[in-house]
Amino acid sequence: MHQNYYFLKQLAPRLHTELAGKTLIETFSQEKDELVLVFAESEVDGLLHNPFFIKATLRSNFACLSFPDKFDRARRNSVNLFTSFYGHKVNSVRVFLNERAIEIRFRNQTLVFKLFGNRSNLIGFDVNGKMTELFNNKLATDNELIPSSLDRPIDQTFEAYISNDLRHESLFPTFGKLVNSYLRKLLDGETVPEKRWKIIQGLLQDLNKSQFYITKIELTPTLSLLQAGEISATYTDPIEALNAFYYAFIRLNGIEKEKADIVRILNKRIQQTEHYLENTFKKLVELEEGGKNDQMANILMANLHQIPARSESVELFDFYHDQPIKIKLKKDLSPQKNAENYYRKSKNEKIEIARLNDSLQAREFEKVKMKGYLTSIENIEVLRELRTFIKTNALSGSGSSSVPTITDLFKKVEFLGYTILIGRNAKNNDLLTKQYAFKEDLWLHARDVSGSHVIIKYQAGKKFPSLVIERAAELAAFYSKRKTDSLCPVIVTPKKYVRKLKGMPEGSVIVDKEDVVMVVAKGE
Repeated sequence: MHQNYYFLKQLAPRLHTELAGKTLIETFSQEKDELVLVFAESEVDGLLHNPFFIKATLRSNFACLSFPDKFDRARRNSVNLFTSFYGHKVNSVRVFLNERAIEIRFRNQTLVFKLFGNRSNLIGFDVNGKMTELFNNKLATDNELIPSSLDRPIDQTFEAYISNDLRHESLFPTFGKLVNSYLRKLLDGETVPEKRWKIIQGLLQDLNKSQFYITKIELTPTLSLLQAGEISATYTDPIEALNAFYYAFIRLNGIEKEKADIVRILNKRIQQTEHYLENTFKKLVELEEGGKNDQMANILMANLHQIPARSESVELFDFYHDQPIKIKLKKDLSPQKNAENYYRKSKNEKIEIARLNDSLQAREFEKVKMKGYLTSIENIEVLRELRTFIKTNALSGSGSSSVPTITDLFKKVEFLGYTILIGRNAKNNDLLTKQYAFKEDLWLHARDVSGSHVIIKYQAGKKFPSLVIERAAELAAFYSKRKTDSLCPVIVTPKKYVRKLKGMPEGSVIVDKEDVVMVVAKGE
């Protein structure tokens, strides 16, 4: 959480206290992906009065600010940066609203620390908000960044929460993984909107407290605003807390770091496997509870003479349950053909149930195996032994011991709390539609052209929000041959209306019923 908005929200005023009125003396880099900013009240004969140092580590795998008491610059192999800011006094420091970015404002210029995980950067702007210098030039999109666009006003009222179907993610996009995981446990089982909102407000109060914890989560040092993991220290000063976290993180030795990495990978796989098991079990229960197709076929066959031609439904006596039953029919089929239809559905259900049971058994076995790996790894103390164990069990790559996850197989987009899955190619489209999509899911595809199958995963008891459908349609258009069209028609239909006949080419399907939406193609 060292880059979390709620932490930066407390760090920024603390930095303002340190920096306001001070002059930027120099900014330099002497190591790749790292730079140092030196501020002071004055400089006389090379001596700094009341200096303050910001060290920014902006690697793709770790980005963090720290504040050393002193820093001796090596005059060799170092380069001056942001020289147009030298000699200018700091007016103010603030955090952007609902964003992971801090602004250091001078009279006519601005420096912005954009702390976006693996896309973190330091960016200089002139008085008109035009970008003048980037630290990491590889982040090309930062060339177009405008400081004013970083502020994100969001309606975070109870009314907005109600209108968003009690989904907090879009109201508080800055919570992040740790906070969301913590909050879901607090909300688990609570259905009353007012009580859920009260829990969220209580969490916000905790996030705004000047209480910072250095903890370990999955063996990795973490700066947290919540009491989670193995807490080793507590701070009330955000600068002290960030320094403590930074030094704890860089002190990780080889085996601790590699242990933390593989534990994180295994825990993620276990979590994804548990989600798969949960969803597959629900599907299995639905199939087994709704598996009356063979019974309805038998009832139809026993009453063929009572069924009027071209009927869309018929009420007959259910001799299995000793009560009347209403059976849907296809009016263009004879009663016998309708019975054959139900027999076919029953056969397919039994095949699907057998497949799901096999899949559940295999995934349960993999889950137990991965938990066993975690136990074994905890007891390894020698780096060479750890690496041998990882290699032998193919844990770090895509070896046979690892279970392919949804993320491995398909492109995945989370939007307003819904999961959108996107096929990668024709064969992958078949896999998505035939094996990973349930009949209640929404299926989308750009009309009349080749492209990715797109699935919106169903949430029990909820209608698909129009904004989610529109976003998924934009992705379907983007991953199709209509990507450059000004408007793209996209088929939207429940997956149950999508069929694949034997002998059809990979990725090809028949859609029995469809709606069409018009969208502009838009990627991730």
